[in-house]
This record gives sequence, structure tokens and C-alpha cells, in this order.
Amino acid sequence: MNDQKQGLQTKEEAPKTVQGAPIVTSPWKRLLAKKWVFPAAYMAAAAIILTFMWVYQDVGKKAATKDLGLKVTNESTVDKSKTPDALAVSTKAESMQWPVKDMKELTTSLPFYDTKASNEVRQAAMIVYGDTLTPHVGVDLQKPDGGTFDVFAALSGKVTAVEQNPVVGNLVEITHSNGLVTVYQSLGEVSVAKNADVKKGDVIAKAGRNELEKEEGIHLHFEVRQGAGGPALNPETLISAN
Repeated sequence: MNDQKQGLQTKEEAPKTVQGAPIVTSPWKRLLAKKWVFPAAYMAAAAIILTFMWVYQDVGKKAATKDLGLKVTNESTVDKSKTPDALAVSTKAESMQWPVKDMKELTTSLPFYDTKASNEVRQAAMIVYGDTLTPHVGVDLQKPDGGTFDVFAALSGKVTAVEQNPVVGNLVEITHSNGLVTVYQSLGEVSVAKNADVKKGDVIAKAGRNELEKEEGIHLHFEVRQGAGGPALNPETLISAN
């Protein structure tokens, strides 16, 4: 009897199940059962590690530049117009020269009329033409033997006039970028044309004769003016000796 009772108690204590009832499983077990879980978890872990590495490197870079006193500039925000390669190359302003090969081979037959010069110098710089006495507004150069010589551009520029004048002879006018205008008169053969670009030292003509200063024979009359038709300037104050 006791054995039968124990058997009945054992049967009664056994868990009771209901046929057709769903088996309850853990959500984690269901998730881990998916085939894509482990690859996704691997990628997420890799992304986290890379993020930490980038943050660490950025912190290290900022610390290093702070210690070294360096300035880090984002290349994409650099104004390339301010870089040395993009800056315009500044060049030294071109200096004016005498319009001859060597001033030592020539003499000044008629100087520039300078109002600040002595009375004697001013008298020597006057031109008599007919009954008119006129101040000389240029410098006349000639060879001691009276021969001709090459005439050079005193400064780079554009030829703005080539004329044949009955009084001053053949004339060439060159306008320069600095606003000055050089005038070459009493020319013989002219080798440039109007609107031509010339460089400093280019041969533009040969020295010749003119009616206004016919007593000088073959010579070059050279003027420097402040703009076309502007006041005449003393070339000696603008040109270094050469």
C-alpha cells in the first residue's frame, strides 16, 4: 500500500503538459539562432574599434601640435589664391637708360633748360630759331666726329608716334607703362613703326639732322615728358650714368 501511495504521489508531482501549447524560448536564444547575427555583431565591433582609434589619433595630433606650437590647417579650406605659387611675381621696376650705346662716346651739344640751374647754364640751353629764343626741353647728343650712331629705346613701351616733321626732323614717340613718354627727334633712318612694342635697348633709329638745330649737324634730340603733351622733365634726373 505504501508503495502504491508513493507511486501515486510521484505521478501527481510530475509536471503536467498540455498538448499543442507553444514552447516558450528566450529572445536571446531566438536572436542567436539567426545566421546573420554573428557577422553583424563582428562589423559593429569593428566599427566601434575604428571610431576609438580615430578619436585617439585626433586627440594625439592636437596635443602634439599644441606642444610644438604648430597650426593645423584643413587643406580643403586653404585659400590657394594666397599661396606663393598663385601670387603674382613682383618684379623690380625697369630703370631708364640713355638712348645710346655708350654715353662716353658722345658729347652733350645742347643741355636741358633747367629753371633751377645757374644763369650761365640756362643761357646755354636756349635755342634761337629765326627771331625766336626758346628754352631747350631736351638733351642733344652727338659724336665728336660728327658721324651718325644708333638710337635705342630708353625704356620698354609702345611706339605711339612716327612722324616726319619739317622743323624737328624725323620723330619717334614711345609711351611707357609708368606714364612717361620719351621723344626722339632729329632722326635719320627710322626702324620702328607706330603701335609696335619695343623693349629697353632696342634700336629704333639712326641719328640725323633737323632744321631747328641745323647748326649742330648730325645729332639726337632726346626728351622725356610726363604723359603725352605733358611737361618736359630733365633726363639727367631720371637716368643713372652708363
